[in-house]
Amino acid sequence: MEDVLEVYARKYDPNFPVVCMDESSVQLIGEVQQPIPAAPGHPQLVDDEYVRNGVASIFLEVEPLGGQRQVDITERRTRTDWAHFIKDMLEQRYPDAEKVVLVMDNLNTHNMASLYTTFPPEEARRLAERLEIHYTPKHGSWLNIAEIELSVLKRQCLAGRIACITKMRSEVRAWNTDRNNRQTNVDWQFRTDDARIKLKRLYPKL
Repeated sequence: MEDVLEVYARKYDPNFPVVCMDESSVQLIGEVQQPIPAAPGHPQLVDDEYVRNGVASIFLEVEPLGGQRQVDITERRTRTDWAHFIKDMLEQRYPDAEKVVLVMDNLNTHNMASLYTTFPPEEARRLAERLEIHYTPKHGSWLNIAEIELSVLKRQCLAGRIACITKMRSEVRAWNTDRNNRQTNVDWQFRTDDARIKLKRLYPKL
């Protein structure tokens, strides 16, 4: 826990940007009957019945101090999907960074082995050398700022019914662009000193 909190306390450095990453899933839900549009005197009317069209996966990264984020909607959540997301992050979004300081949970796909499974050894090694990984502790996913951003995404963009992955990608892309244009950053206030007081029960008793 303190390791992640110390990372969050670092000053902004474009050569070593701190990026938080998380992933989730969301159902694709279609309408049985088309909603009745809102009109004077009544809101939009939506039928209780719906149809499930499968599940889409969300890969999200957010740079708390830089106010930038990237969201990809995929059909799966495999090692290969994670590896390609990380490669795009390093080569497209942070090509000039010496290393990306990456905070994420320790899901079994979130490791260097996924890079080696997906890419030739030379390429996997080159990507791995540009990562400085810090894992959130078990049962400590609340420490991952990307989890906060996922919650905002689901509340602001994915709360309604979306029937197909193409439409979901379009709506998420628009949300992503708007958030980045505003440079919405994250003001993380919980520090190591706070943890030692408020979470004292989690520390070993000697």
